[in-house]
Amino acid sequence: MAVAFFLPLSLDITSVFLAVGGFMWLVKMVITRRLDTKATVFDGMILFFVIWSGFSIQSSPDPGYSSYNYFQLMSRYVLLYYLVVNHIHSPEQLKRVLKLMVLSSCLVSLYGFYQYFHGLDISKLDWVDDSQFPELKTRVFSTLHNPNLLAGFLVIMAAVTTGIVCGLKRARDKFFLSVIVSMLGLCLVFTYSRGAWVSILVVIIIYSVFYSRKLFWLLLIIPLLMLCGQHTAWERVLSIFNPTDTSSSLRMALWESTLAMIHDKPLFGVGWGAYWLAYPDYDFYIHDPATTIFHAHNMYLAVAAETGIPGLLAFMGILYGHMAAAFKMAVQGRSKWLSGIMLGMVAAMASIVIGGLTDYILFNIQMSMLFWLINGLIVAAWRIHHSSFATPYKF
Repeated sequence: MAVAFFLPLSLDITSVFLAVGGFMWLVKMVITRRLDTKATVFDGMILFFVIWSGFSIQSSPDPGYSSYNYFQLMSRYVLLYYLVVNHIHSPEQLKRVLKLMVLSSCLVSLYGFYQYFHGLDISKLDWVDDSQFPELKTRVFSTLHNPNLLAGFLVIMAAVTTGIVCGLKRARDKFFLSVIVSMLGLCLVFTYSRGAWVSILVVIIIYSVFYSRKLFWLLLIIPLLMLCGQHTAWERVLSIFNPTDTSSSLRMALWESTLAMIHDKPLFGVGWGAYWLAYPDYDFYIHDPATTIFHAHNMYLAVAAETGIPGLLAFMGILYGHMAAAFKMAVQGRSKWLSGIMLGMVAAMASIVIGGLTDYILFNIQMSMLFWLINGLIVAAWRIHHSSFATPYKF
């Protein structure tokens, strides 16, 4: 619960609670003299991804750095995933974790509003092409250090919170959480993240198809509101199709360089976490030793570049496997509240899938931990789904 709450707020505090949780789990197993773990259908795929990513270290330009990065990150992901899988057993526990996730997302968005209305100046940061958007001086990033990361987080949490709304019965609860979803959506506008705006449209389409056709109207209303109230936001949307935008040009150049990396090392890649070390050898666009490129701005190319094509296939198996499990629970409809929550998980994962085409938010530790937290919640919900319960969900 503490990890779920503090994850978007502070990585240091989250790490402390994760370590405490792991230690307590270990102590519990020592005291009971029993290996207190539960197998999942995804264990094989996860094990392959963990092992193959470890093997990729030998391809790194700096194996020492890749080893350190690999062990301290992979241990976080695996520990968090299996803590959730093994210790959430009931609808009440799942509800408490989701409550804390929604609450922390509210705090994140409130801080984003504070940044926006106090005129946070980003003119000295390389987040906007000044020649294309001379009027855009403020992009909020809240506690996530970067507008695109904040945007990705807001889309995920808006999707999850909307799923909770779908599973509720009381109108008062629905209204309260709908206000929170609107707040997350407004903060998303202030990030001016074009890729995330595309992702939120995909989330709306998912809910329109699988929950209510009336939500299709949002696909018309939202652009009109942006056109009337946020001229700069509309310019950002149209710039997606502008090949002269430096952000778009940089992404295409990075993709070309990354494809060359994959072509040269298709099996193990350039090494876990070593993209920034390998990129200078493939750079044909920036030519600035002072500029460090940490990832490819494309999730699929970035994973393949660092862990090879087999690593990408394993990662995609994990992503789509959990997404398929959530979708199955969403459409089976055994429990309204669980179906709603799982539809939210499907929409959240879909936002990662779509957003991954133009960015790689999982490069960030907090966002990648959120990804593994959601996967763990899906497996925990699967066990709850197949247990004998029929309790109504009240948020």
